[in-house]
Amino acid sequence: MKTSTDVAPTTSSPPLDLLSSLKVSRRFQRSPLQTLTSLQERYGDFIRLTLGGRRAVILNHPEDIRNVLVVNPGSYQKVVRPGAERTLVGDGLLRSEGEFHRRQRRLIQPSFHRQRIAEYAAVMSDYAQRWSERWRDGAEVDMAAEMNALTLAIVAKTLFDANVEGEASAVREALGLAMKLMSANRFSPLAPLLRRLPLPAHRRLAQAEATLDAIVLQIIEDRREKDGDHHDLLATLIEAVDVEGDGTGMTDQQLRDEVMTLFVAGHETTSNWLTWTWYLLAQYPEVAERLHGELKAVLGDRPATFEDVPQLPYTRLVLTESLRVYPPVWTMARQAATETEIRNVTIPTGTIVLLSQWVVHHDSRWYADPYTFDPERWRDLLPNLPRLAFFPFGAGPRICIGEPFAWMEATLILATLIRAFRADLAPNQKVIPEPLVTLRPKGGLPMTLSGR
Repeated sequence: MKTSTDVAPTTSSPPLDLLSSLKVSRRFQRSPLQTLTSLQERYGDFIRLTLGGRRAVILNHPEDIRNVLVVNPGSYQKVVRPGAERTLVGDGLLRSEGEFHRRQRRLIQPSFHRQRIAEYAAVMSDYAQRWSERWRDGAEVDMAAEMNALTLAIVAKTLFDANVEGEASAVREALGLAMKLMSANRFSPLAPLLRRLPLPAHRRLAQAEATLDAIVLQIIEDRREKDGDHHDLLATLIEAVDVEGDGTGMTDQQLRDEVMTLFVAGHETTSNWLTWTWYLLAQYPEVAERLHGELKAVLGDRPATFEDVPQLPYTRLVLTESLRVYPPVWTMARQAATETEIRNVTIPTGTIVLLSQWVVHHDSRWYADPYTFDPERWRDLLPNLPRLAFFPFGAGPRICIGEPFAWMEATLILATLIRAFRADLAPNQKVIPEPLVTLRPKGGLPMTLSGR
């Protein structure tokens, strides 16, 4: 295994010709994970090609990825793609750039400080325990839907003091449809034109967006109509003033965009993270039993709390390894904001830069038996791991603002539920990863519960 002192080679392969690029684009649309993996196996760590009529570079070495996300983040920006993604989250934190992004992040950051996460932990633990009490021995559940509903309820309550449990199914369905349509024709040069056509899929997308919009706008309206002293993120956003900037707050559109971004992103990735963890534990029962042993020893018969988290090291290893094997964010895209250089190769302005967690997390140079779920590998791995050979939350100034929130939530949910239940795959299930905007199990994850 290579060490953290390794740097990327300075050479690169010649760019793929137009015919090869077209073949890659078609294959990518059908099977993105396999395509990215096979490209690395055939062409290496630095791949130049054309995707959707635009210059593109695929970077597979941690040092090159660090160059983009950490060393020179100002030279790259989020990819501007006309269509559903911008309509759905607007110019929220996921999409905004430059000084506007820094301003919004300054306004939101205090809600994710350690003290606030500790306050949120009580709600996370309470909701996880309520879910445990709803489950029944022998019941069959769609674990993907269960984790989605649970994380949605938690993010709505902690950040916005809202109850959306009744809307969980509608949110999951609408968001799933939106992500499928956002992923369709992602590298086709005709995508901007196709999205303007009055096709049935686009009407369904508009309906999905309207569903999500109505829920988010109702959350905002309910808050503005309520009296009382609120201290959650929504109160912060409504009352926020950028004291380090121009002293102004958010417009109604900015407020909608940020709430929508945090509402969607605040539960979707953690939901998938937990879903894949349940799946892996079902595939590796010896890991599940060892995890249960730790939880039984620390928790006994009570739910996990904020104070328990430092006492659950194996739980942390399990969740870390789950993020490696099935990263909810499986690829990231940037575009060169200015002409820049990687490996002594000029990268023209506007070039798409793809960075895939899926590829890097399964690279045998960094991980022995990379497709094997082995939490123990993390006990001694980090000192020898190149920086950004593991980047499930991104890196640099745009690293996910909710990472501490997600870790606390995933730990408390998993610990509380695993303490009380084992979950096995329902008979005759073939689980297929579906790489949309996030990595979901296609068609959900039917599992049978067994009470402990």
